[in-house]
Amino acid sequence: MADGKQSRLAYIDWMRGFACLVMFQTHCYDAWLNESARHSRFFWWSQLGGTLPAPLFLFLAGISFALITDRMRERGASAGAIARTTILRGAEILGLGLLFRLQEWLLGGTKGPWTDLFRVDILNTIGVSMMLMGVVCWIAGISFGSSAKSGTLRIWNIILAAAVGMTISLISPMVWTTWRPRFLPWFLETYINGVHVFDRPQAWLFPIFPWSALAFAGLVAGFILLGKWARVHVAQTAAMITVGGAAIGAFAWWLDSLPTTLYVNYDFWHTSPNFFLIRVGLVAVILGIAYAWCRWGAGQRGFSPMIEMGKCSLLVYWVHVELVYGGLSIMKGHNYTIGQATFGFAVIFVSMVLLATIRNGTKGRGKEIRAWIAEKINSKRGMMASSAEPTKLQRCEEPV
Repeated sequence: MADGKQSRLAYIDWMRGFACLVMFQTHCYDAWLNESARHSRFFWWSQLGGTLPAPLFLFLAGISFALITDRMRERGASAGAIARTTILRGAEILGLGLLFRLQEWLLGGTKGPWTDLFRVDILNTIGVSMMLMGVVCWIAGISFGSSAKSGTLRIWNIILAAAVGMTISLISPMVWTTWRPRFLPWFLETYINGVHVFDRPQAWLFPIFPWSALAFAGLVAGFILLGKWARVHVAQTAAMITVGGAAIGAFAWWLDSLPTTLYVNYDFWHTSPNFFLIRVGLVAVILGIAYAWCRWGAGQRGFSPMIEMGKCSLLVYWVHVELVYGGLSIMKGHNYTIGQATFGFAVIFVSMVLLATIRNGTKGRGKEIRAWIAEKINSKRGMMASSAEPTKLQRCEEPV
């Protein structure tokens, strides 16, 4: 496959589909395994893998955001128009996140606490992150867009995105502890630090601090991939991002091994800037593997389940949660062995690939499909009218 836009989009879709696959196994085993299996090494590895999807989704949201922004600029859109479009799209994703929580609450028979309606999940964070990225790109656009060349503007976007991402990561430990915005109502504070209705931030939620930093890391990677040289040398650029990310992750690992720390309250697994950089390095390595697999491996040979799911990951995410955790769950409760749960996981995977394939095949063909349906209906009505109309002989035999 030649370097260029097509290969870049293919491996991004593949990464998103891979994130869906890892998410499926994490959710399936978490929802269905019995108590004995939940204490196994298998379950431990399954849940460890579950730490990958959220960073991948946020990182890829940043890359996709860069692609959209750059495409609009090439078409001559102003900084204000780009900001409106991207911020509204982020607001739409946030709205879908709130709607998703409402759906879960209603389908659960409203048995859960109403406060779950305001739980900050990954969709909420992606939406807010997109709105924040829209503001950052708008600032870059109005500051340098009128006089700077596209390459210079792209560099400033990279600098601003990196600065905002690192700032979010660096102050997250304080935002979770000494800098908590306690003056805010809980349903707003939870977007800052994931406190929800509890007395302290919850590690199972996805607040802006520190999670949005991963979206800005993706924005940096996206603008790097869109550089003039990078468009022609995609493989080399992907390799540099991979090696650079791995080096950053290794450096952060070394920093964490030092006996000193900048923070009074240091939580490596949840708010540490070192852990953020390690995650960035890991995601960058996955990006390189995905690119190599799609270009030189079997990633795009024939039908690709990963790419199909990656093209409509929002729909796949939305539906699979209901089939795993919700009222429409195909397996009920923590009652199953590893083998039984694995069978359920396979059913979910095949079902989501099928759903994605149908959705991708019909996307953008709404008018064509509606016209086909209308034609069939009209044809059916014509046949029924024709069969109901009496023939000439029948009309002669009818009584006057």
